[in-house]
Amino acid sequence: MPTSTYLHKLLPGKPGGALLFVLHGTGGDENQFPALGRDLIPDATIVSPRGDVSEHGSARFFRRTAEGVYDMADLARATAKMTDFVAAHIESAKPSAVHGLGYSNGANILAASLFARPDLFDATALMHPLIPFEPEIVGSLSGRRILMTAGRRDPICPPNLTSRLESWLRGGGADVIVEWHEGGHEVRPNEIEAARRFFQRPEVENGRPA
Repeated sequence: MPTSTYLHKLLPGKPGGALLFVLHGTGGDENQFPALGRDLIPDATIVSPRGDVSEHGSARFFRRTAEGVYDMADLARATAKMTDFVAAHIESAKPSAVHGLGYSNGANILAASLFARPDLFDATALMHPLIPFEPEIVGSLSGRRILMTAGRRDPICPPNLTSRLESWLRGGGADVIVEWHEGGHEVRPNEIEAARRFFQRPEVENGRPA
């Protein structure tokens, strides 16, 4: 499988160490989160793809027909492409652990990839995800560690849908932590600190679960 199916930025880390995929939100690009990834896991190899869909000039990972209304056929296409991209980098790097961090649209494609291939990621941080459909989890999320961050006044990702996603993930067997703030769709400092603590947890930092 090719590692170049997405235009992407790669920051090399410790050989054989952790691999961290960072996925931007709508209107971002491959330069949005590599520095954050390096800050959160200093020795990791960082892979930051650019979404291959343009929405009025803004990059996204899959199409939508309206705010919160997804083109489900294109989401299926994008999920297959993303999971193949991740698997190719895993095969190439042979990392000790595989992690993901996504914001908004990046969190949504990361979540969809988790549903389709729970085996790919050991730990993921979903920042302001919106999953407006009931996911089909292919297999089990047992042993997978997930941080969700959200705003209690987020007009794009309503808190009730965040809580519903938390329930689905827990029902799939995942170890889930949720970090809230009192604002909207913006990323606040407490979310960054929660992600730092999350990725530095010994069970996350020390590699893949048995």
